[in-house]
Amino acid sequence: MSAAGTAGRSRGGSRWVYLWHWPIRAMHWLAAGSILVLIVTGFYIGRPYFMTGGEASDHFLMGRVRFVHFVAAAVLVGTAVVRLYWLFVGNRYERWAALFPVTPKSVRGLFRMAGYYLMLPGAKHPHYLGHNPLQQLAYTGIYASAALAVLTGFALYAQAEPGGRIWTLTAWWLPWFPGGLRGVRLVHHALTWVFLIFIPLHVYLALRADVMDREGTTSSILSGGRWVPAGQRFEDE
Repeated sequence: MSAAGTAGRSRGGSRWVYLWHWPIRAMHWLAAGSILVLIVTGFYIGRPYFMTGGEASDHFLMGRVRFVHFVAAAVLVGTAVVRLYWLFVGNRYERWAALFPVTPKSVRGLFRMAGYYLMLPGAKHPHYLGHNPLQQLAYTGIYASAALAVLTGFALYAQAEPGGRIWTLTAWWLPWFPGGLRGVRLVHHALTWVFLIFIPLHVYLALRADVMDREGTTSSILSGGRWVPAGQRFEDE
C-alpha cells in the first residue's frame, strides 16, 4: 500500500487513499489518553477535590496522583519524539510542510476554509486529503502549547530537587516569566484550559466532517486512509 497517495484499491466510484502511517495513528491516541490523564491529575494537584480521612502521610494520595501525572507527561513526551521523527520520514501529509500553511496556495486555502466554516455567502468548500490549512494552523498551535506545557511542567517538577539535573536545565529561563515560579505555574495551569477548549472543538469538527461532508476524517485516524470519490479534486494532491 502506498504511503504517499492512492493504494491501488477502488470500489464503485471511489478510491482508497492512504494518509497516516500506523506510528502517527498510535501516537495520536497515546497523546490523547495522556492529555486527558494530565488534565484530571493536574486539576487535582492544583486544588485537591477529594481526600480520604486521616493524615496525608497515611495514604499518600497526592504522591500517587503526582506519580501518575508525571508518567502521563513522560508518555506525552515520547509521542512528541516519534511525531518529530515522522516530520522527516513521513509522507507528504505527515511532514513539516503539512503543519505550516505558509505557501501562497495554503494562505488562500486558509481564507477559503474560514469562509466555508463561517458560511459566508458564495463560499465553497475546498477539499483536502490531509489537513486543511485551518487544521494545520490549529495543530501547530496545539503542538506549541503542549511543548510549553511540558517545559513549564518540568520546571515545576524540578523544584522538588533544587540543584538537580532538571532544575539546572530549567532554572535559567524562569526569570522570563512575570512573577518567576508563580508565573510558570499560572502559565502551566492556563495551558490546561487551552486543551479543554481544543478537545471538544477537535472532536466536533472531525465528526462534522464525517457526517456532513462525508470525508472520513474520523475513520482515517483508525484505518490510516479514506475512501474518496474517484473524480474528486483535492487541493493537496
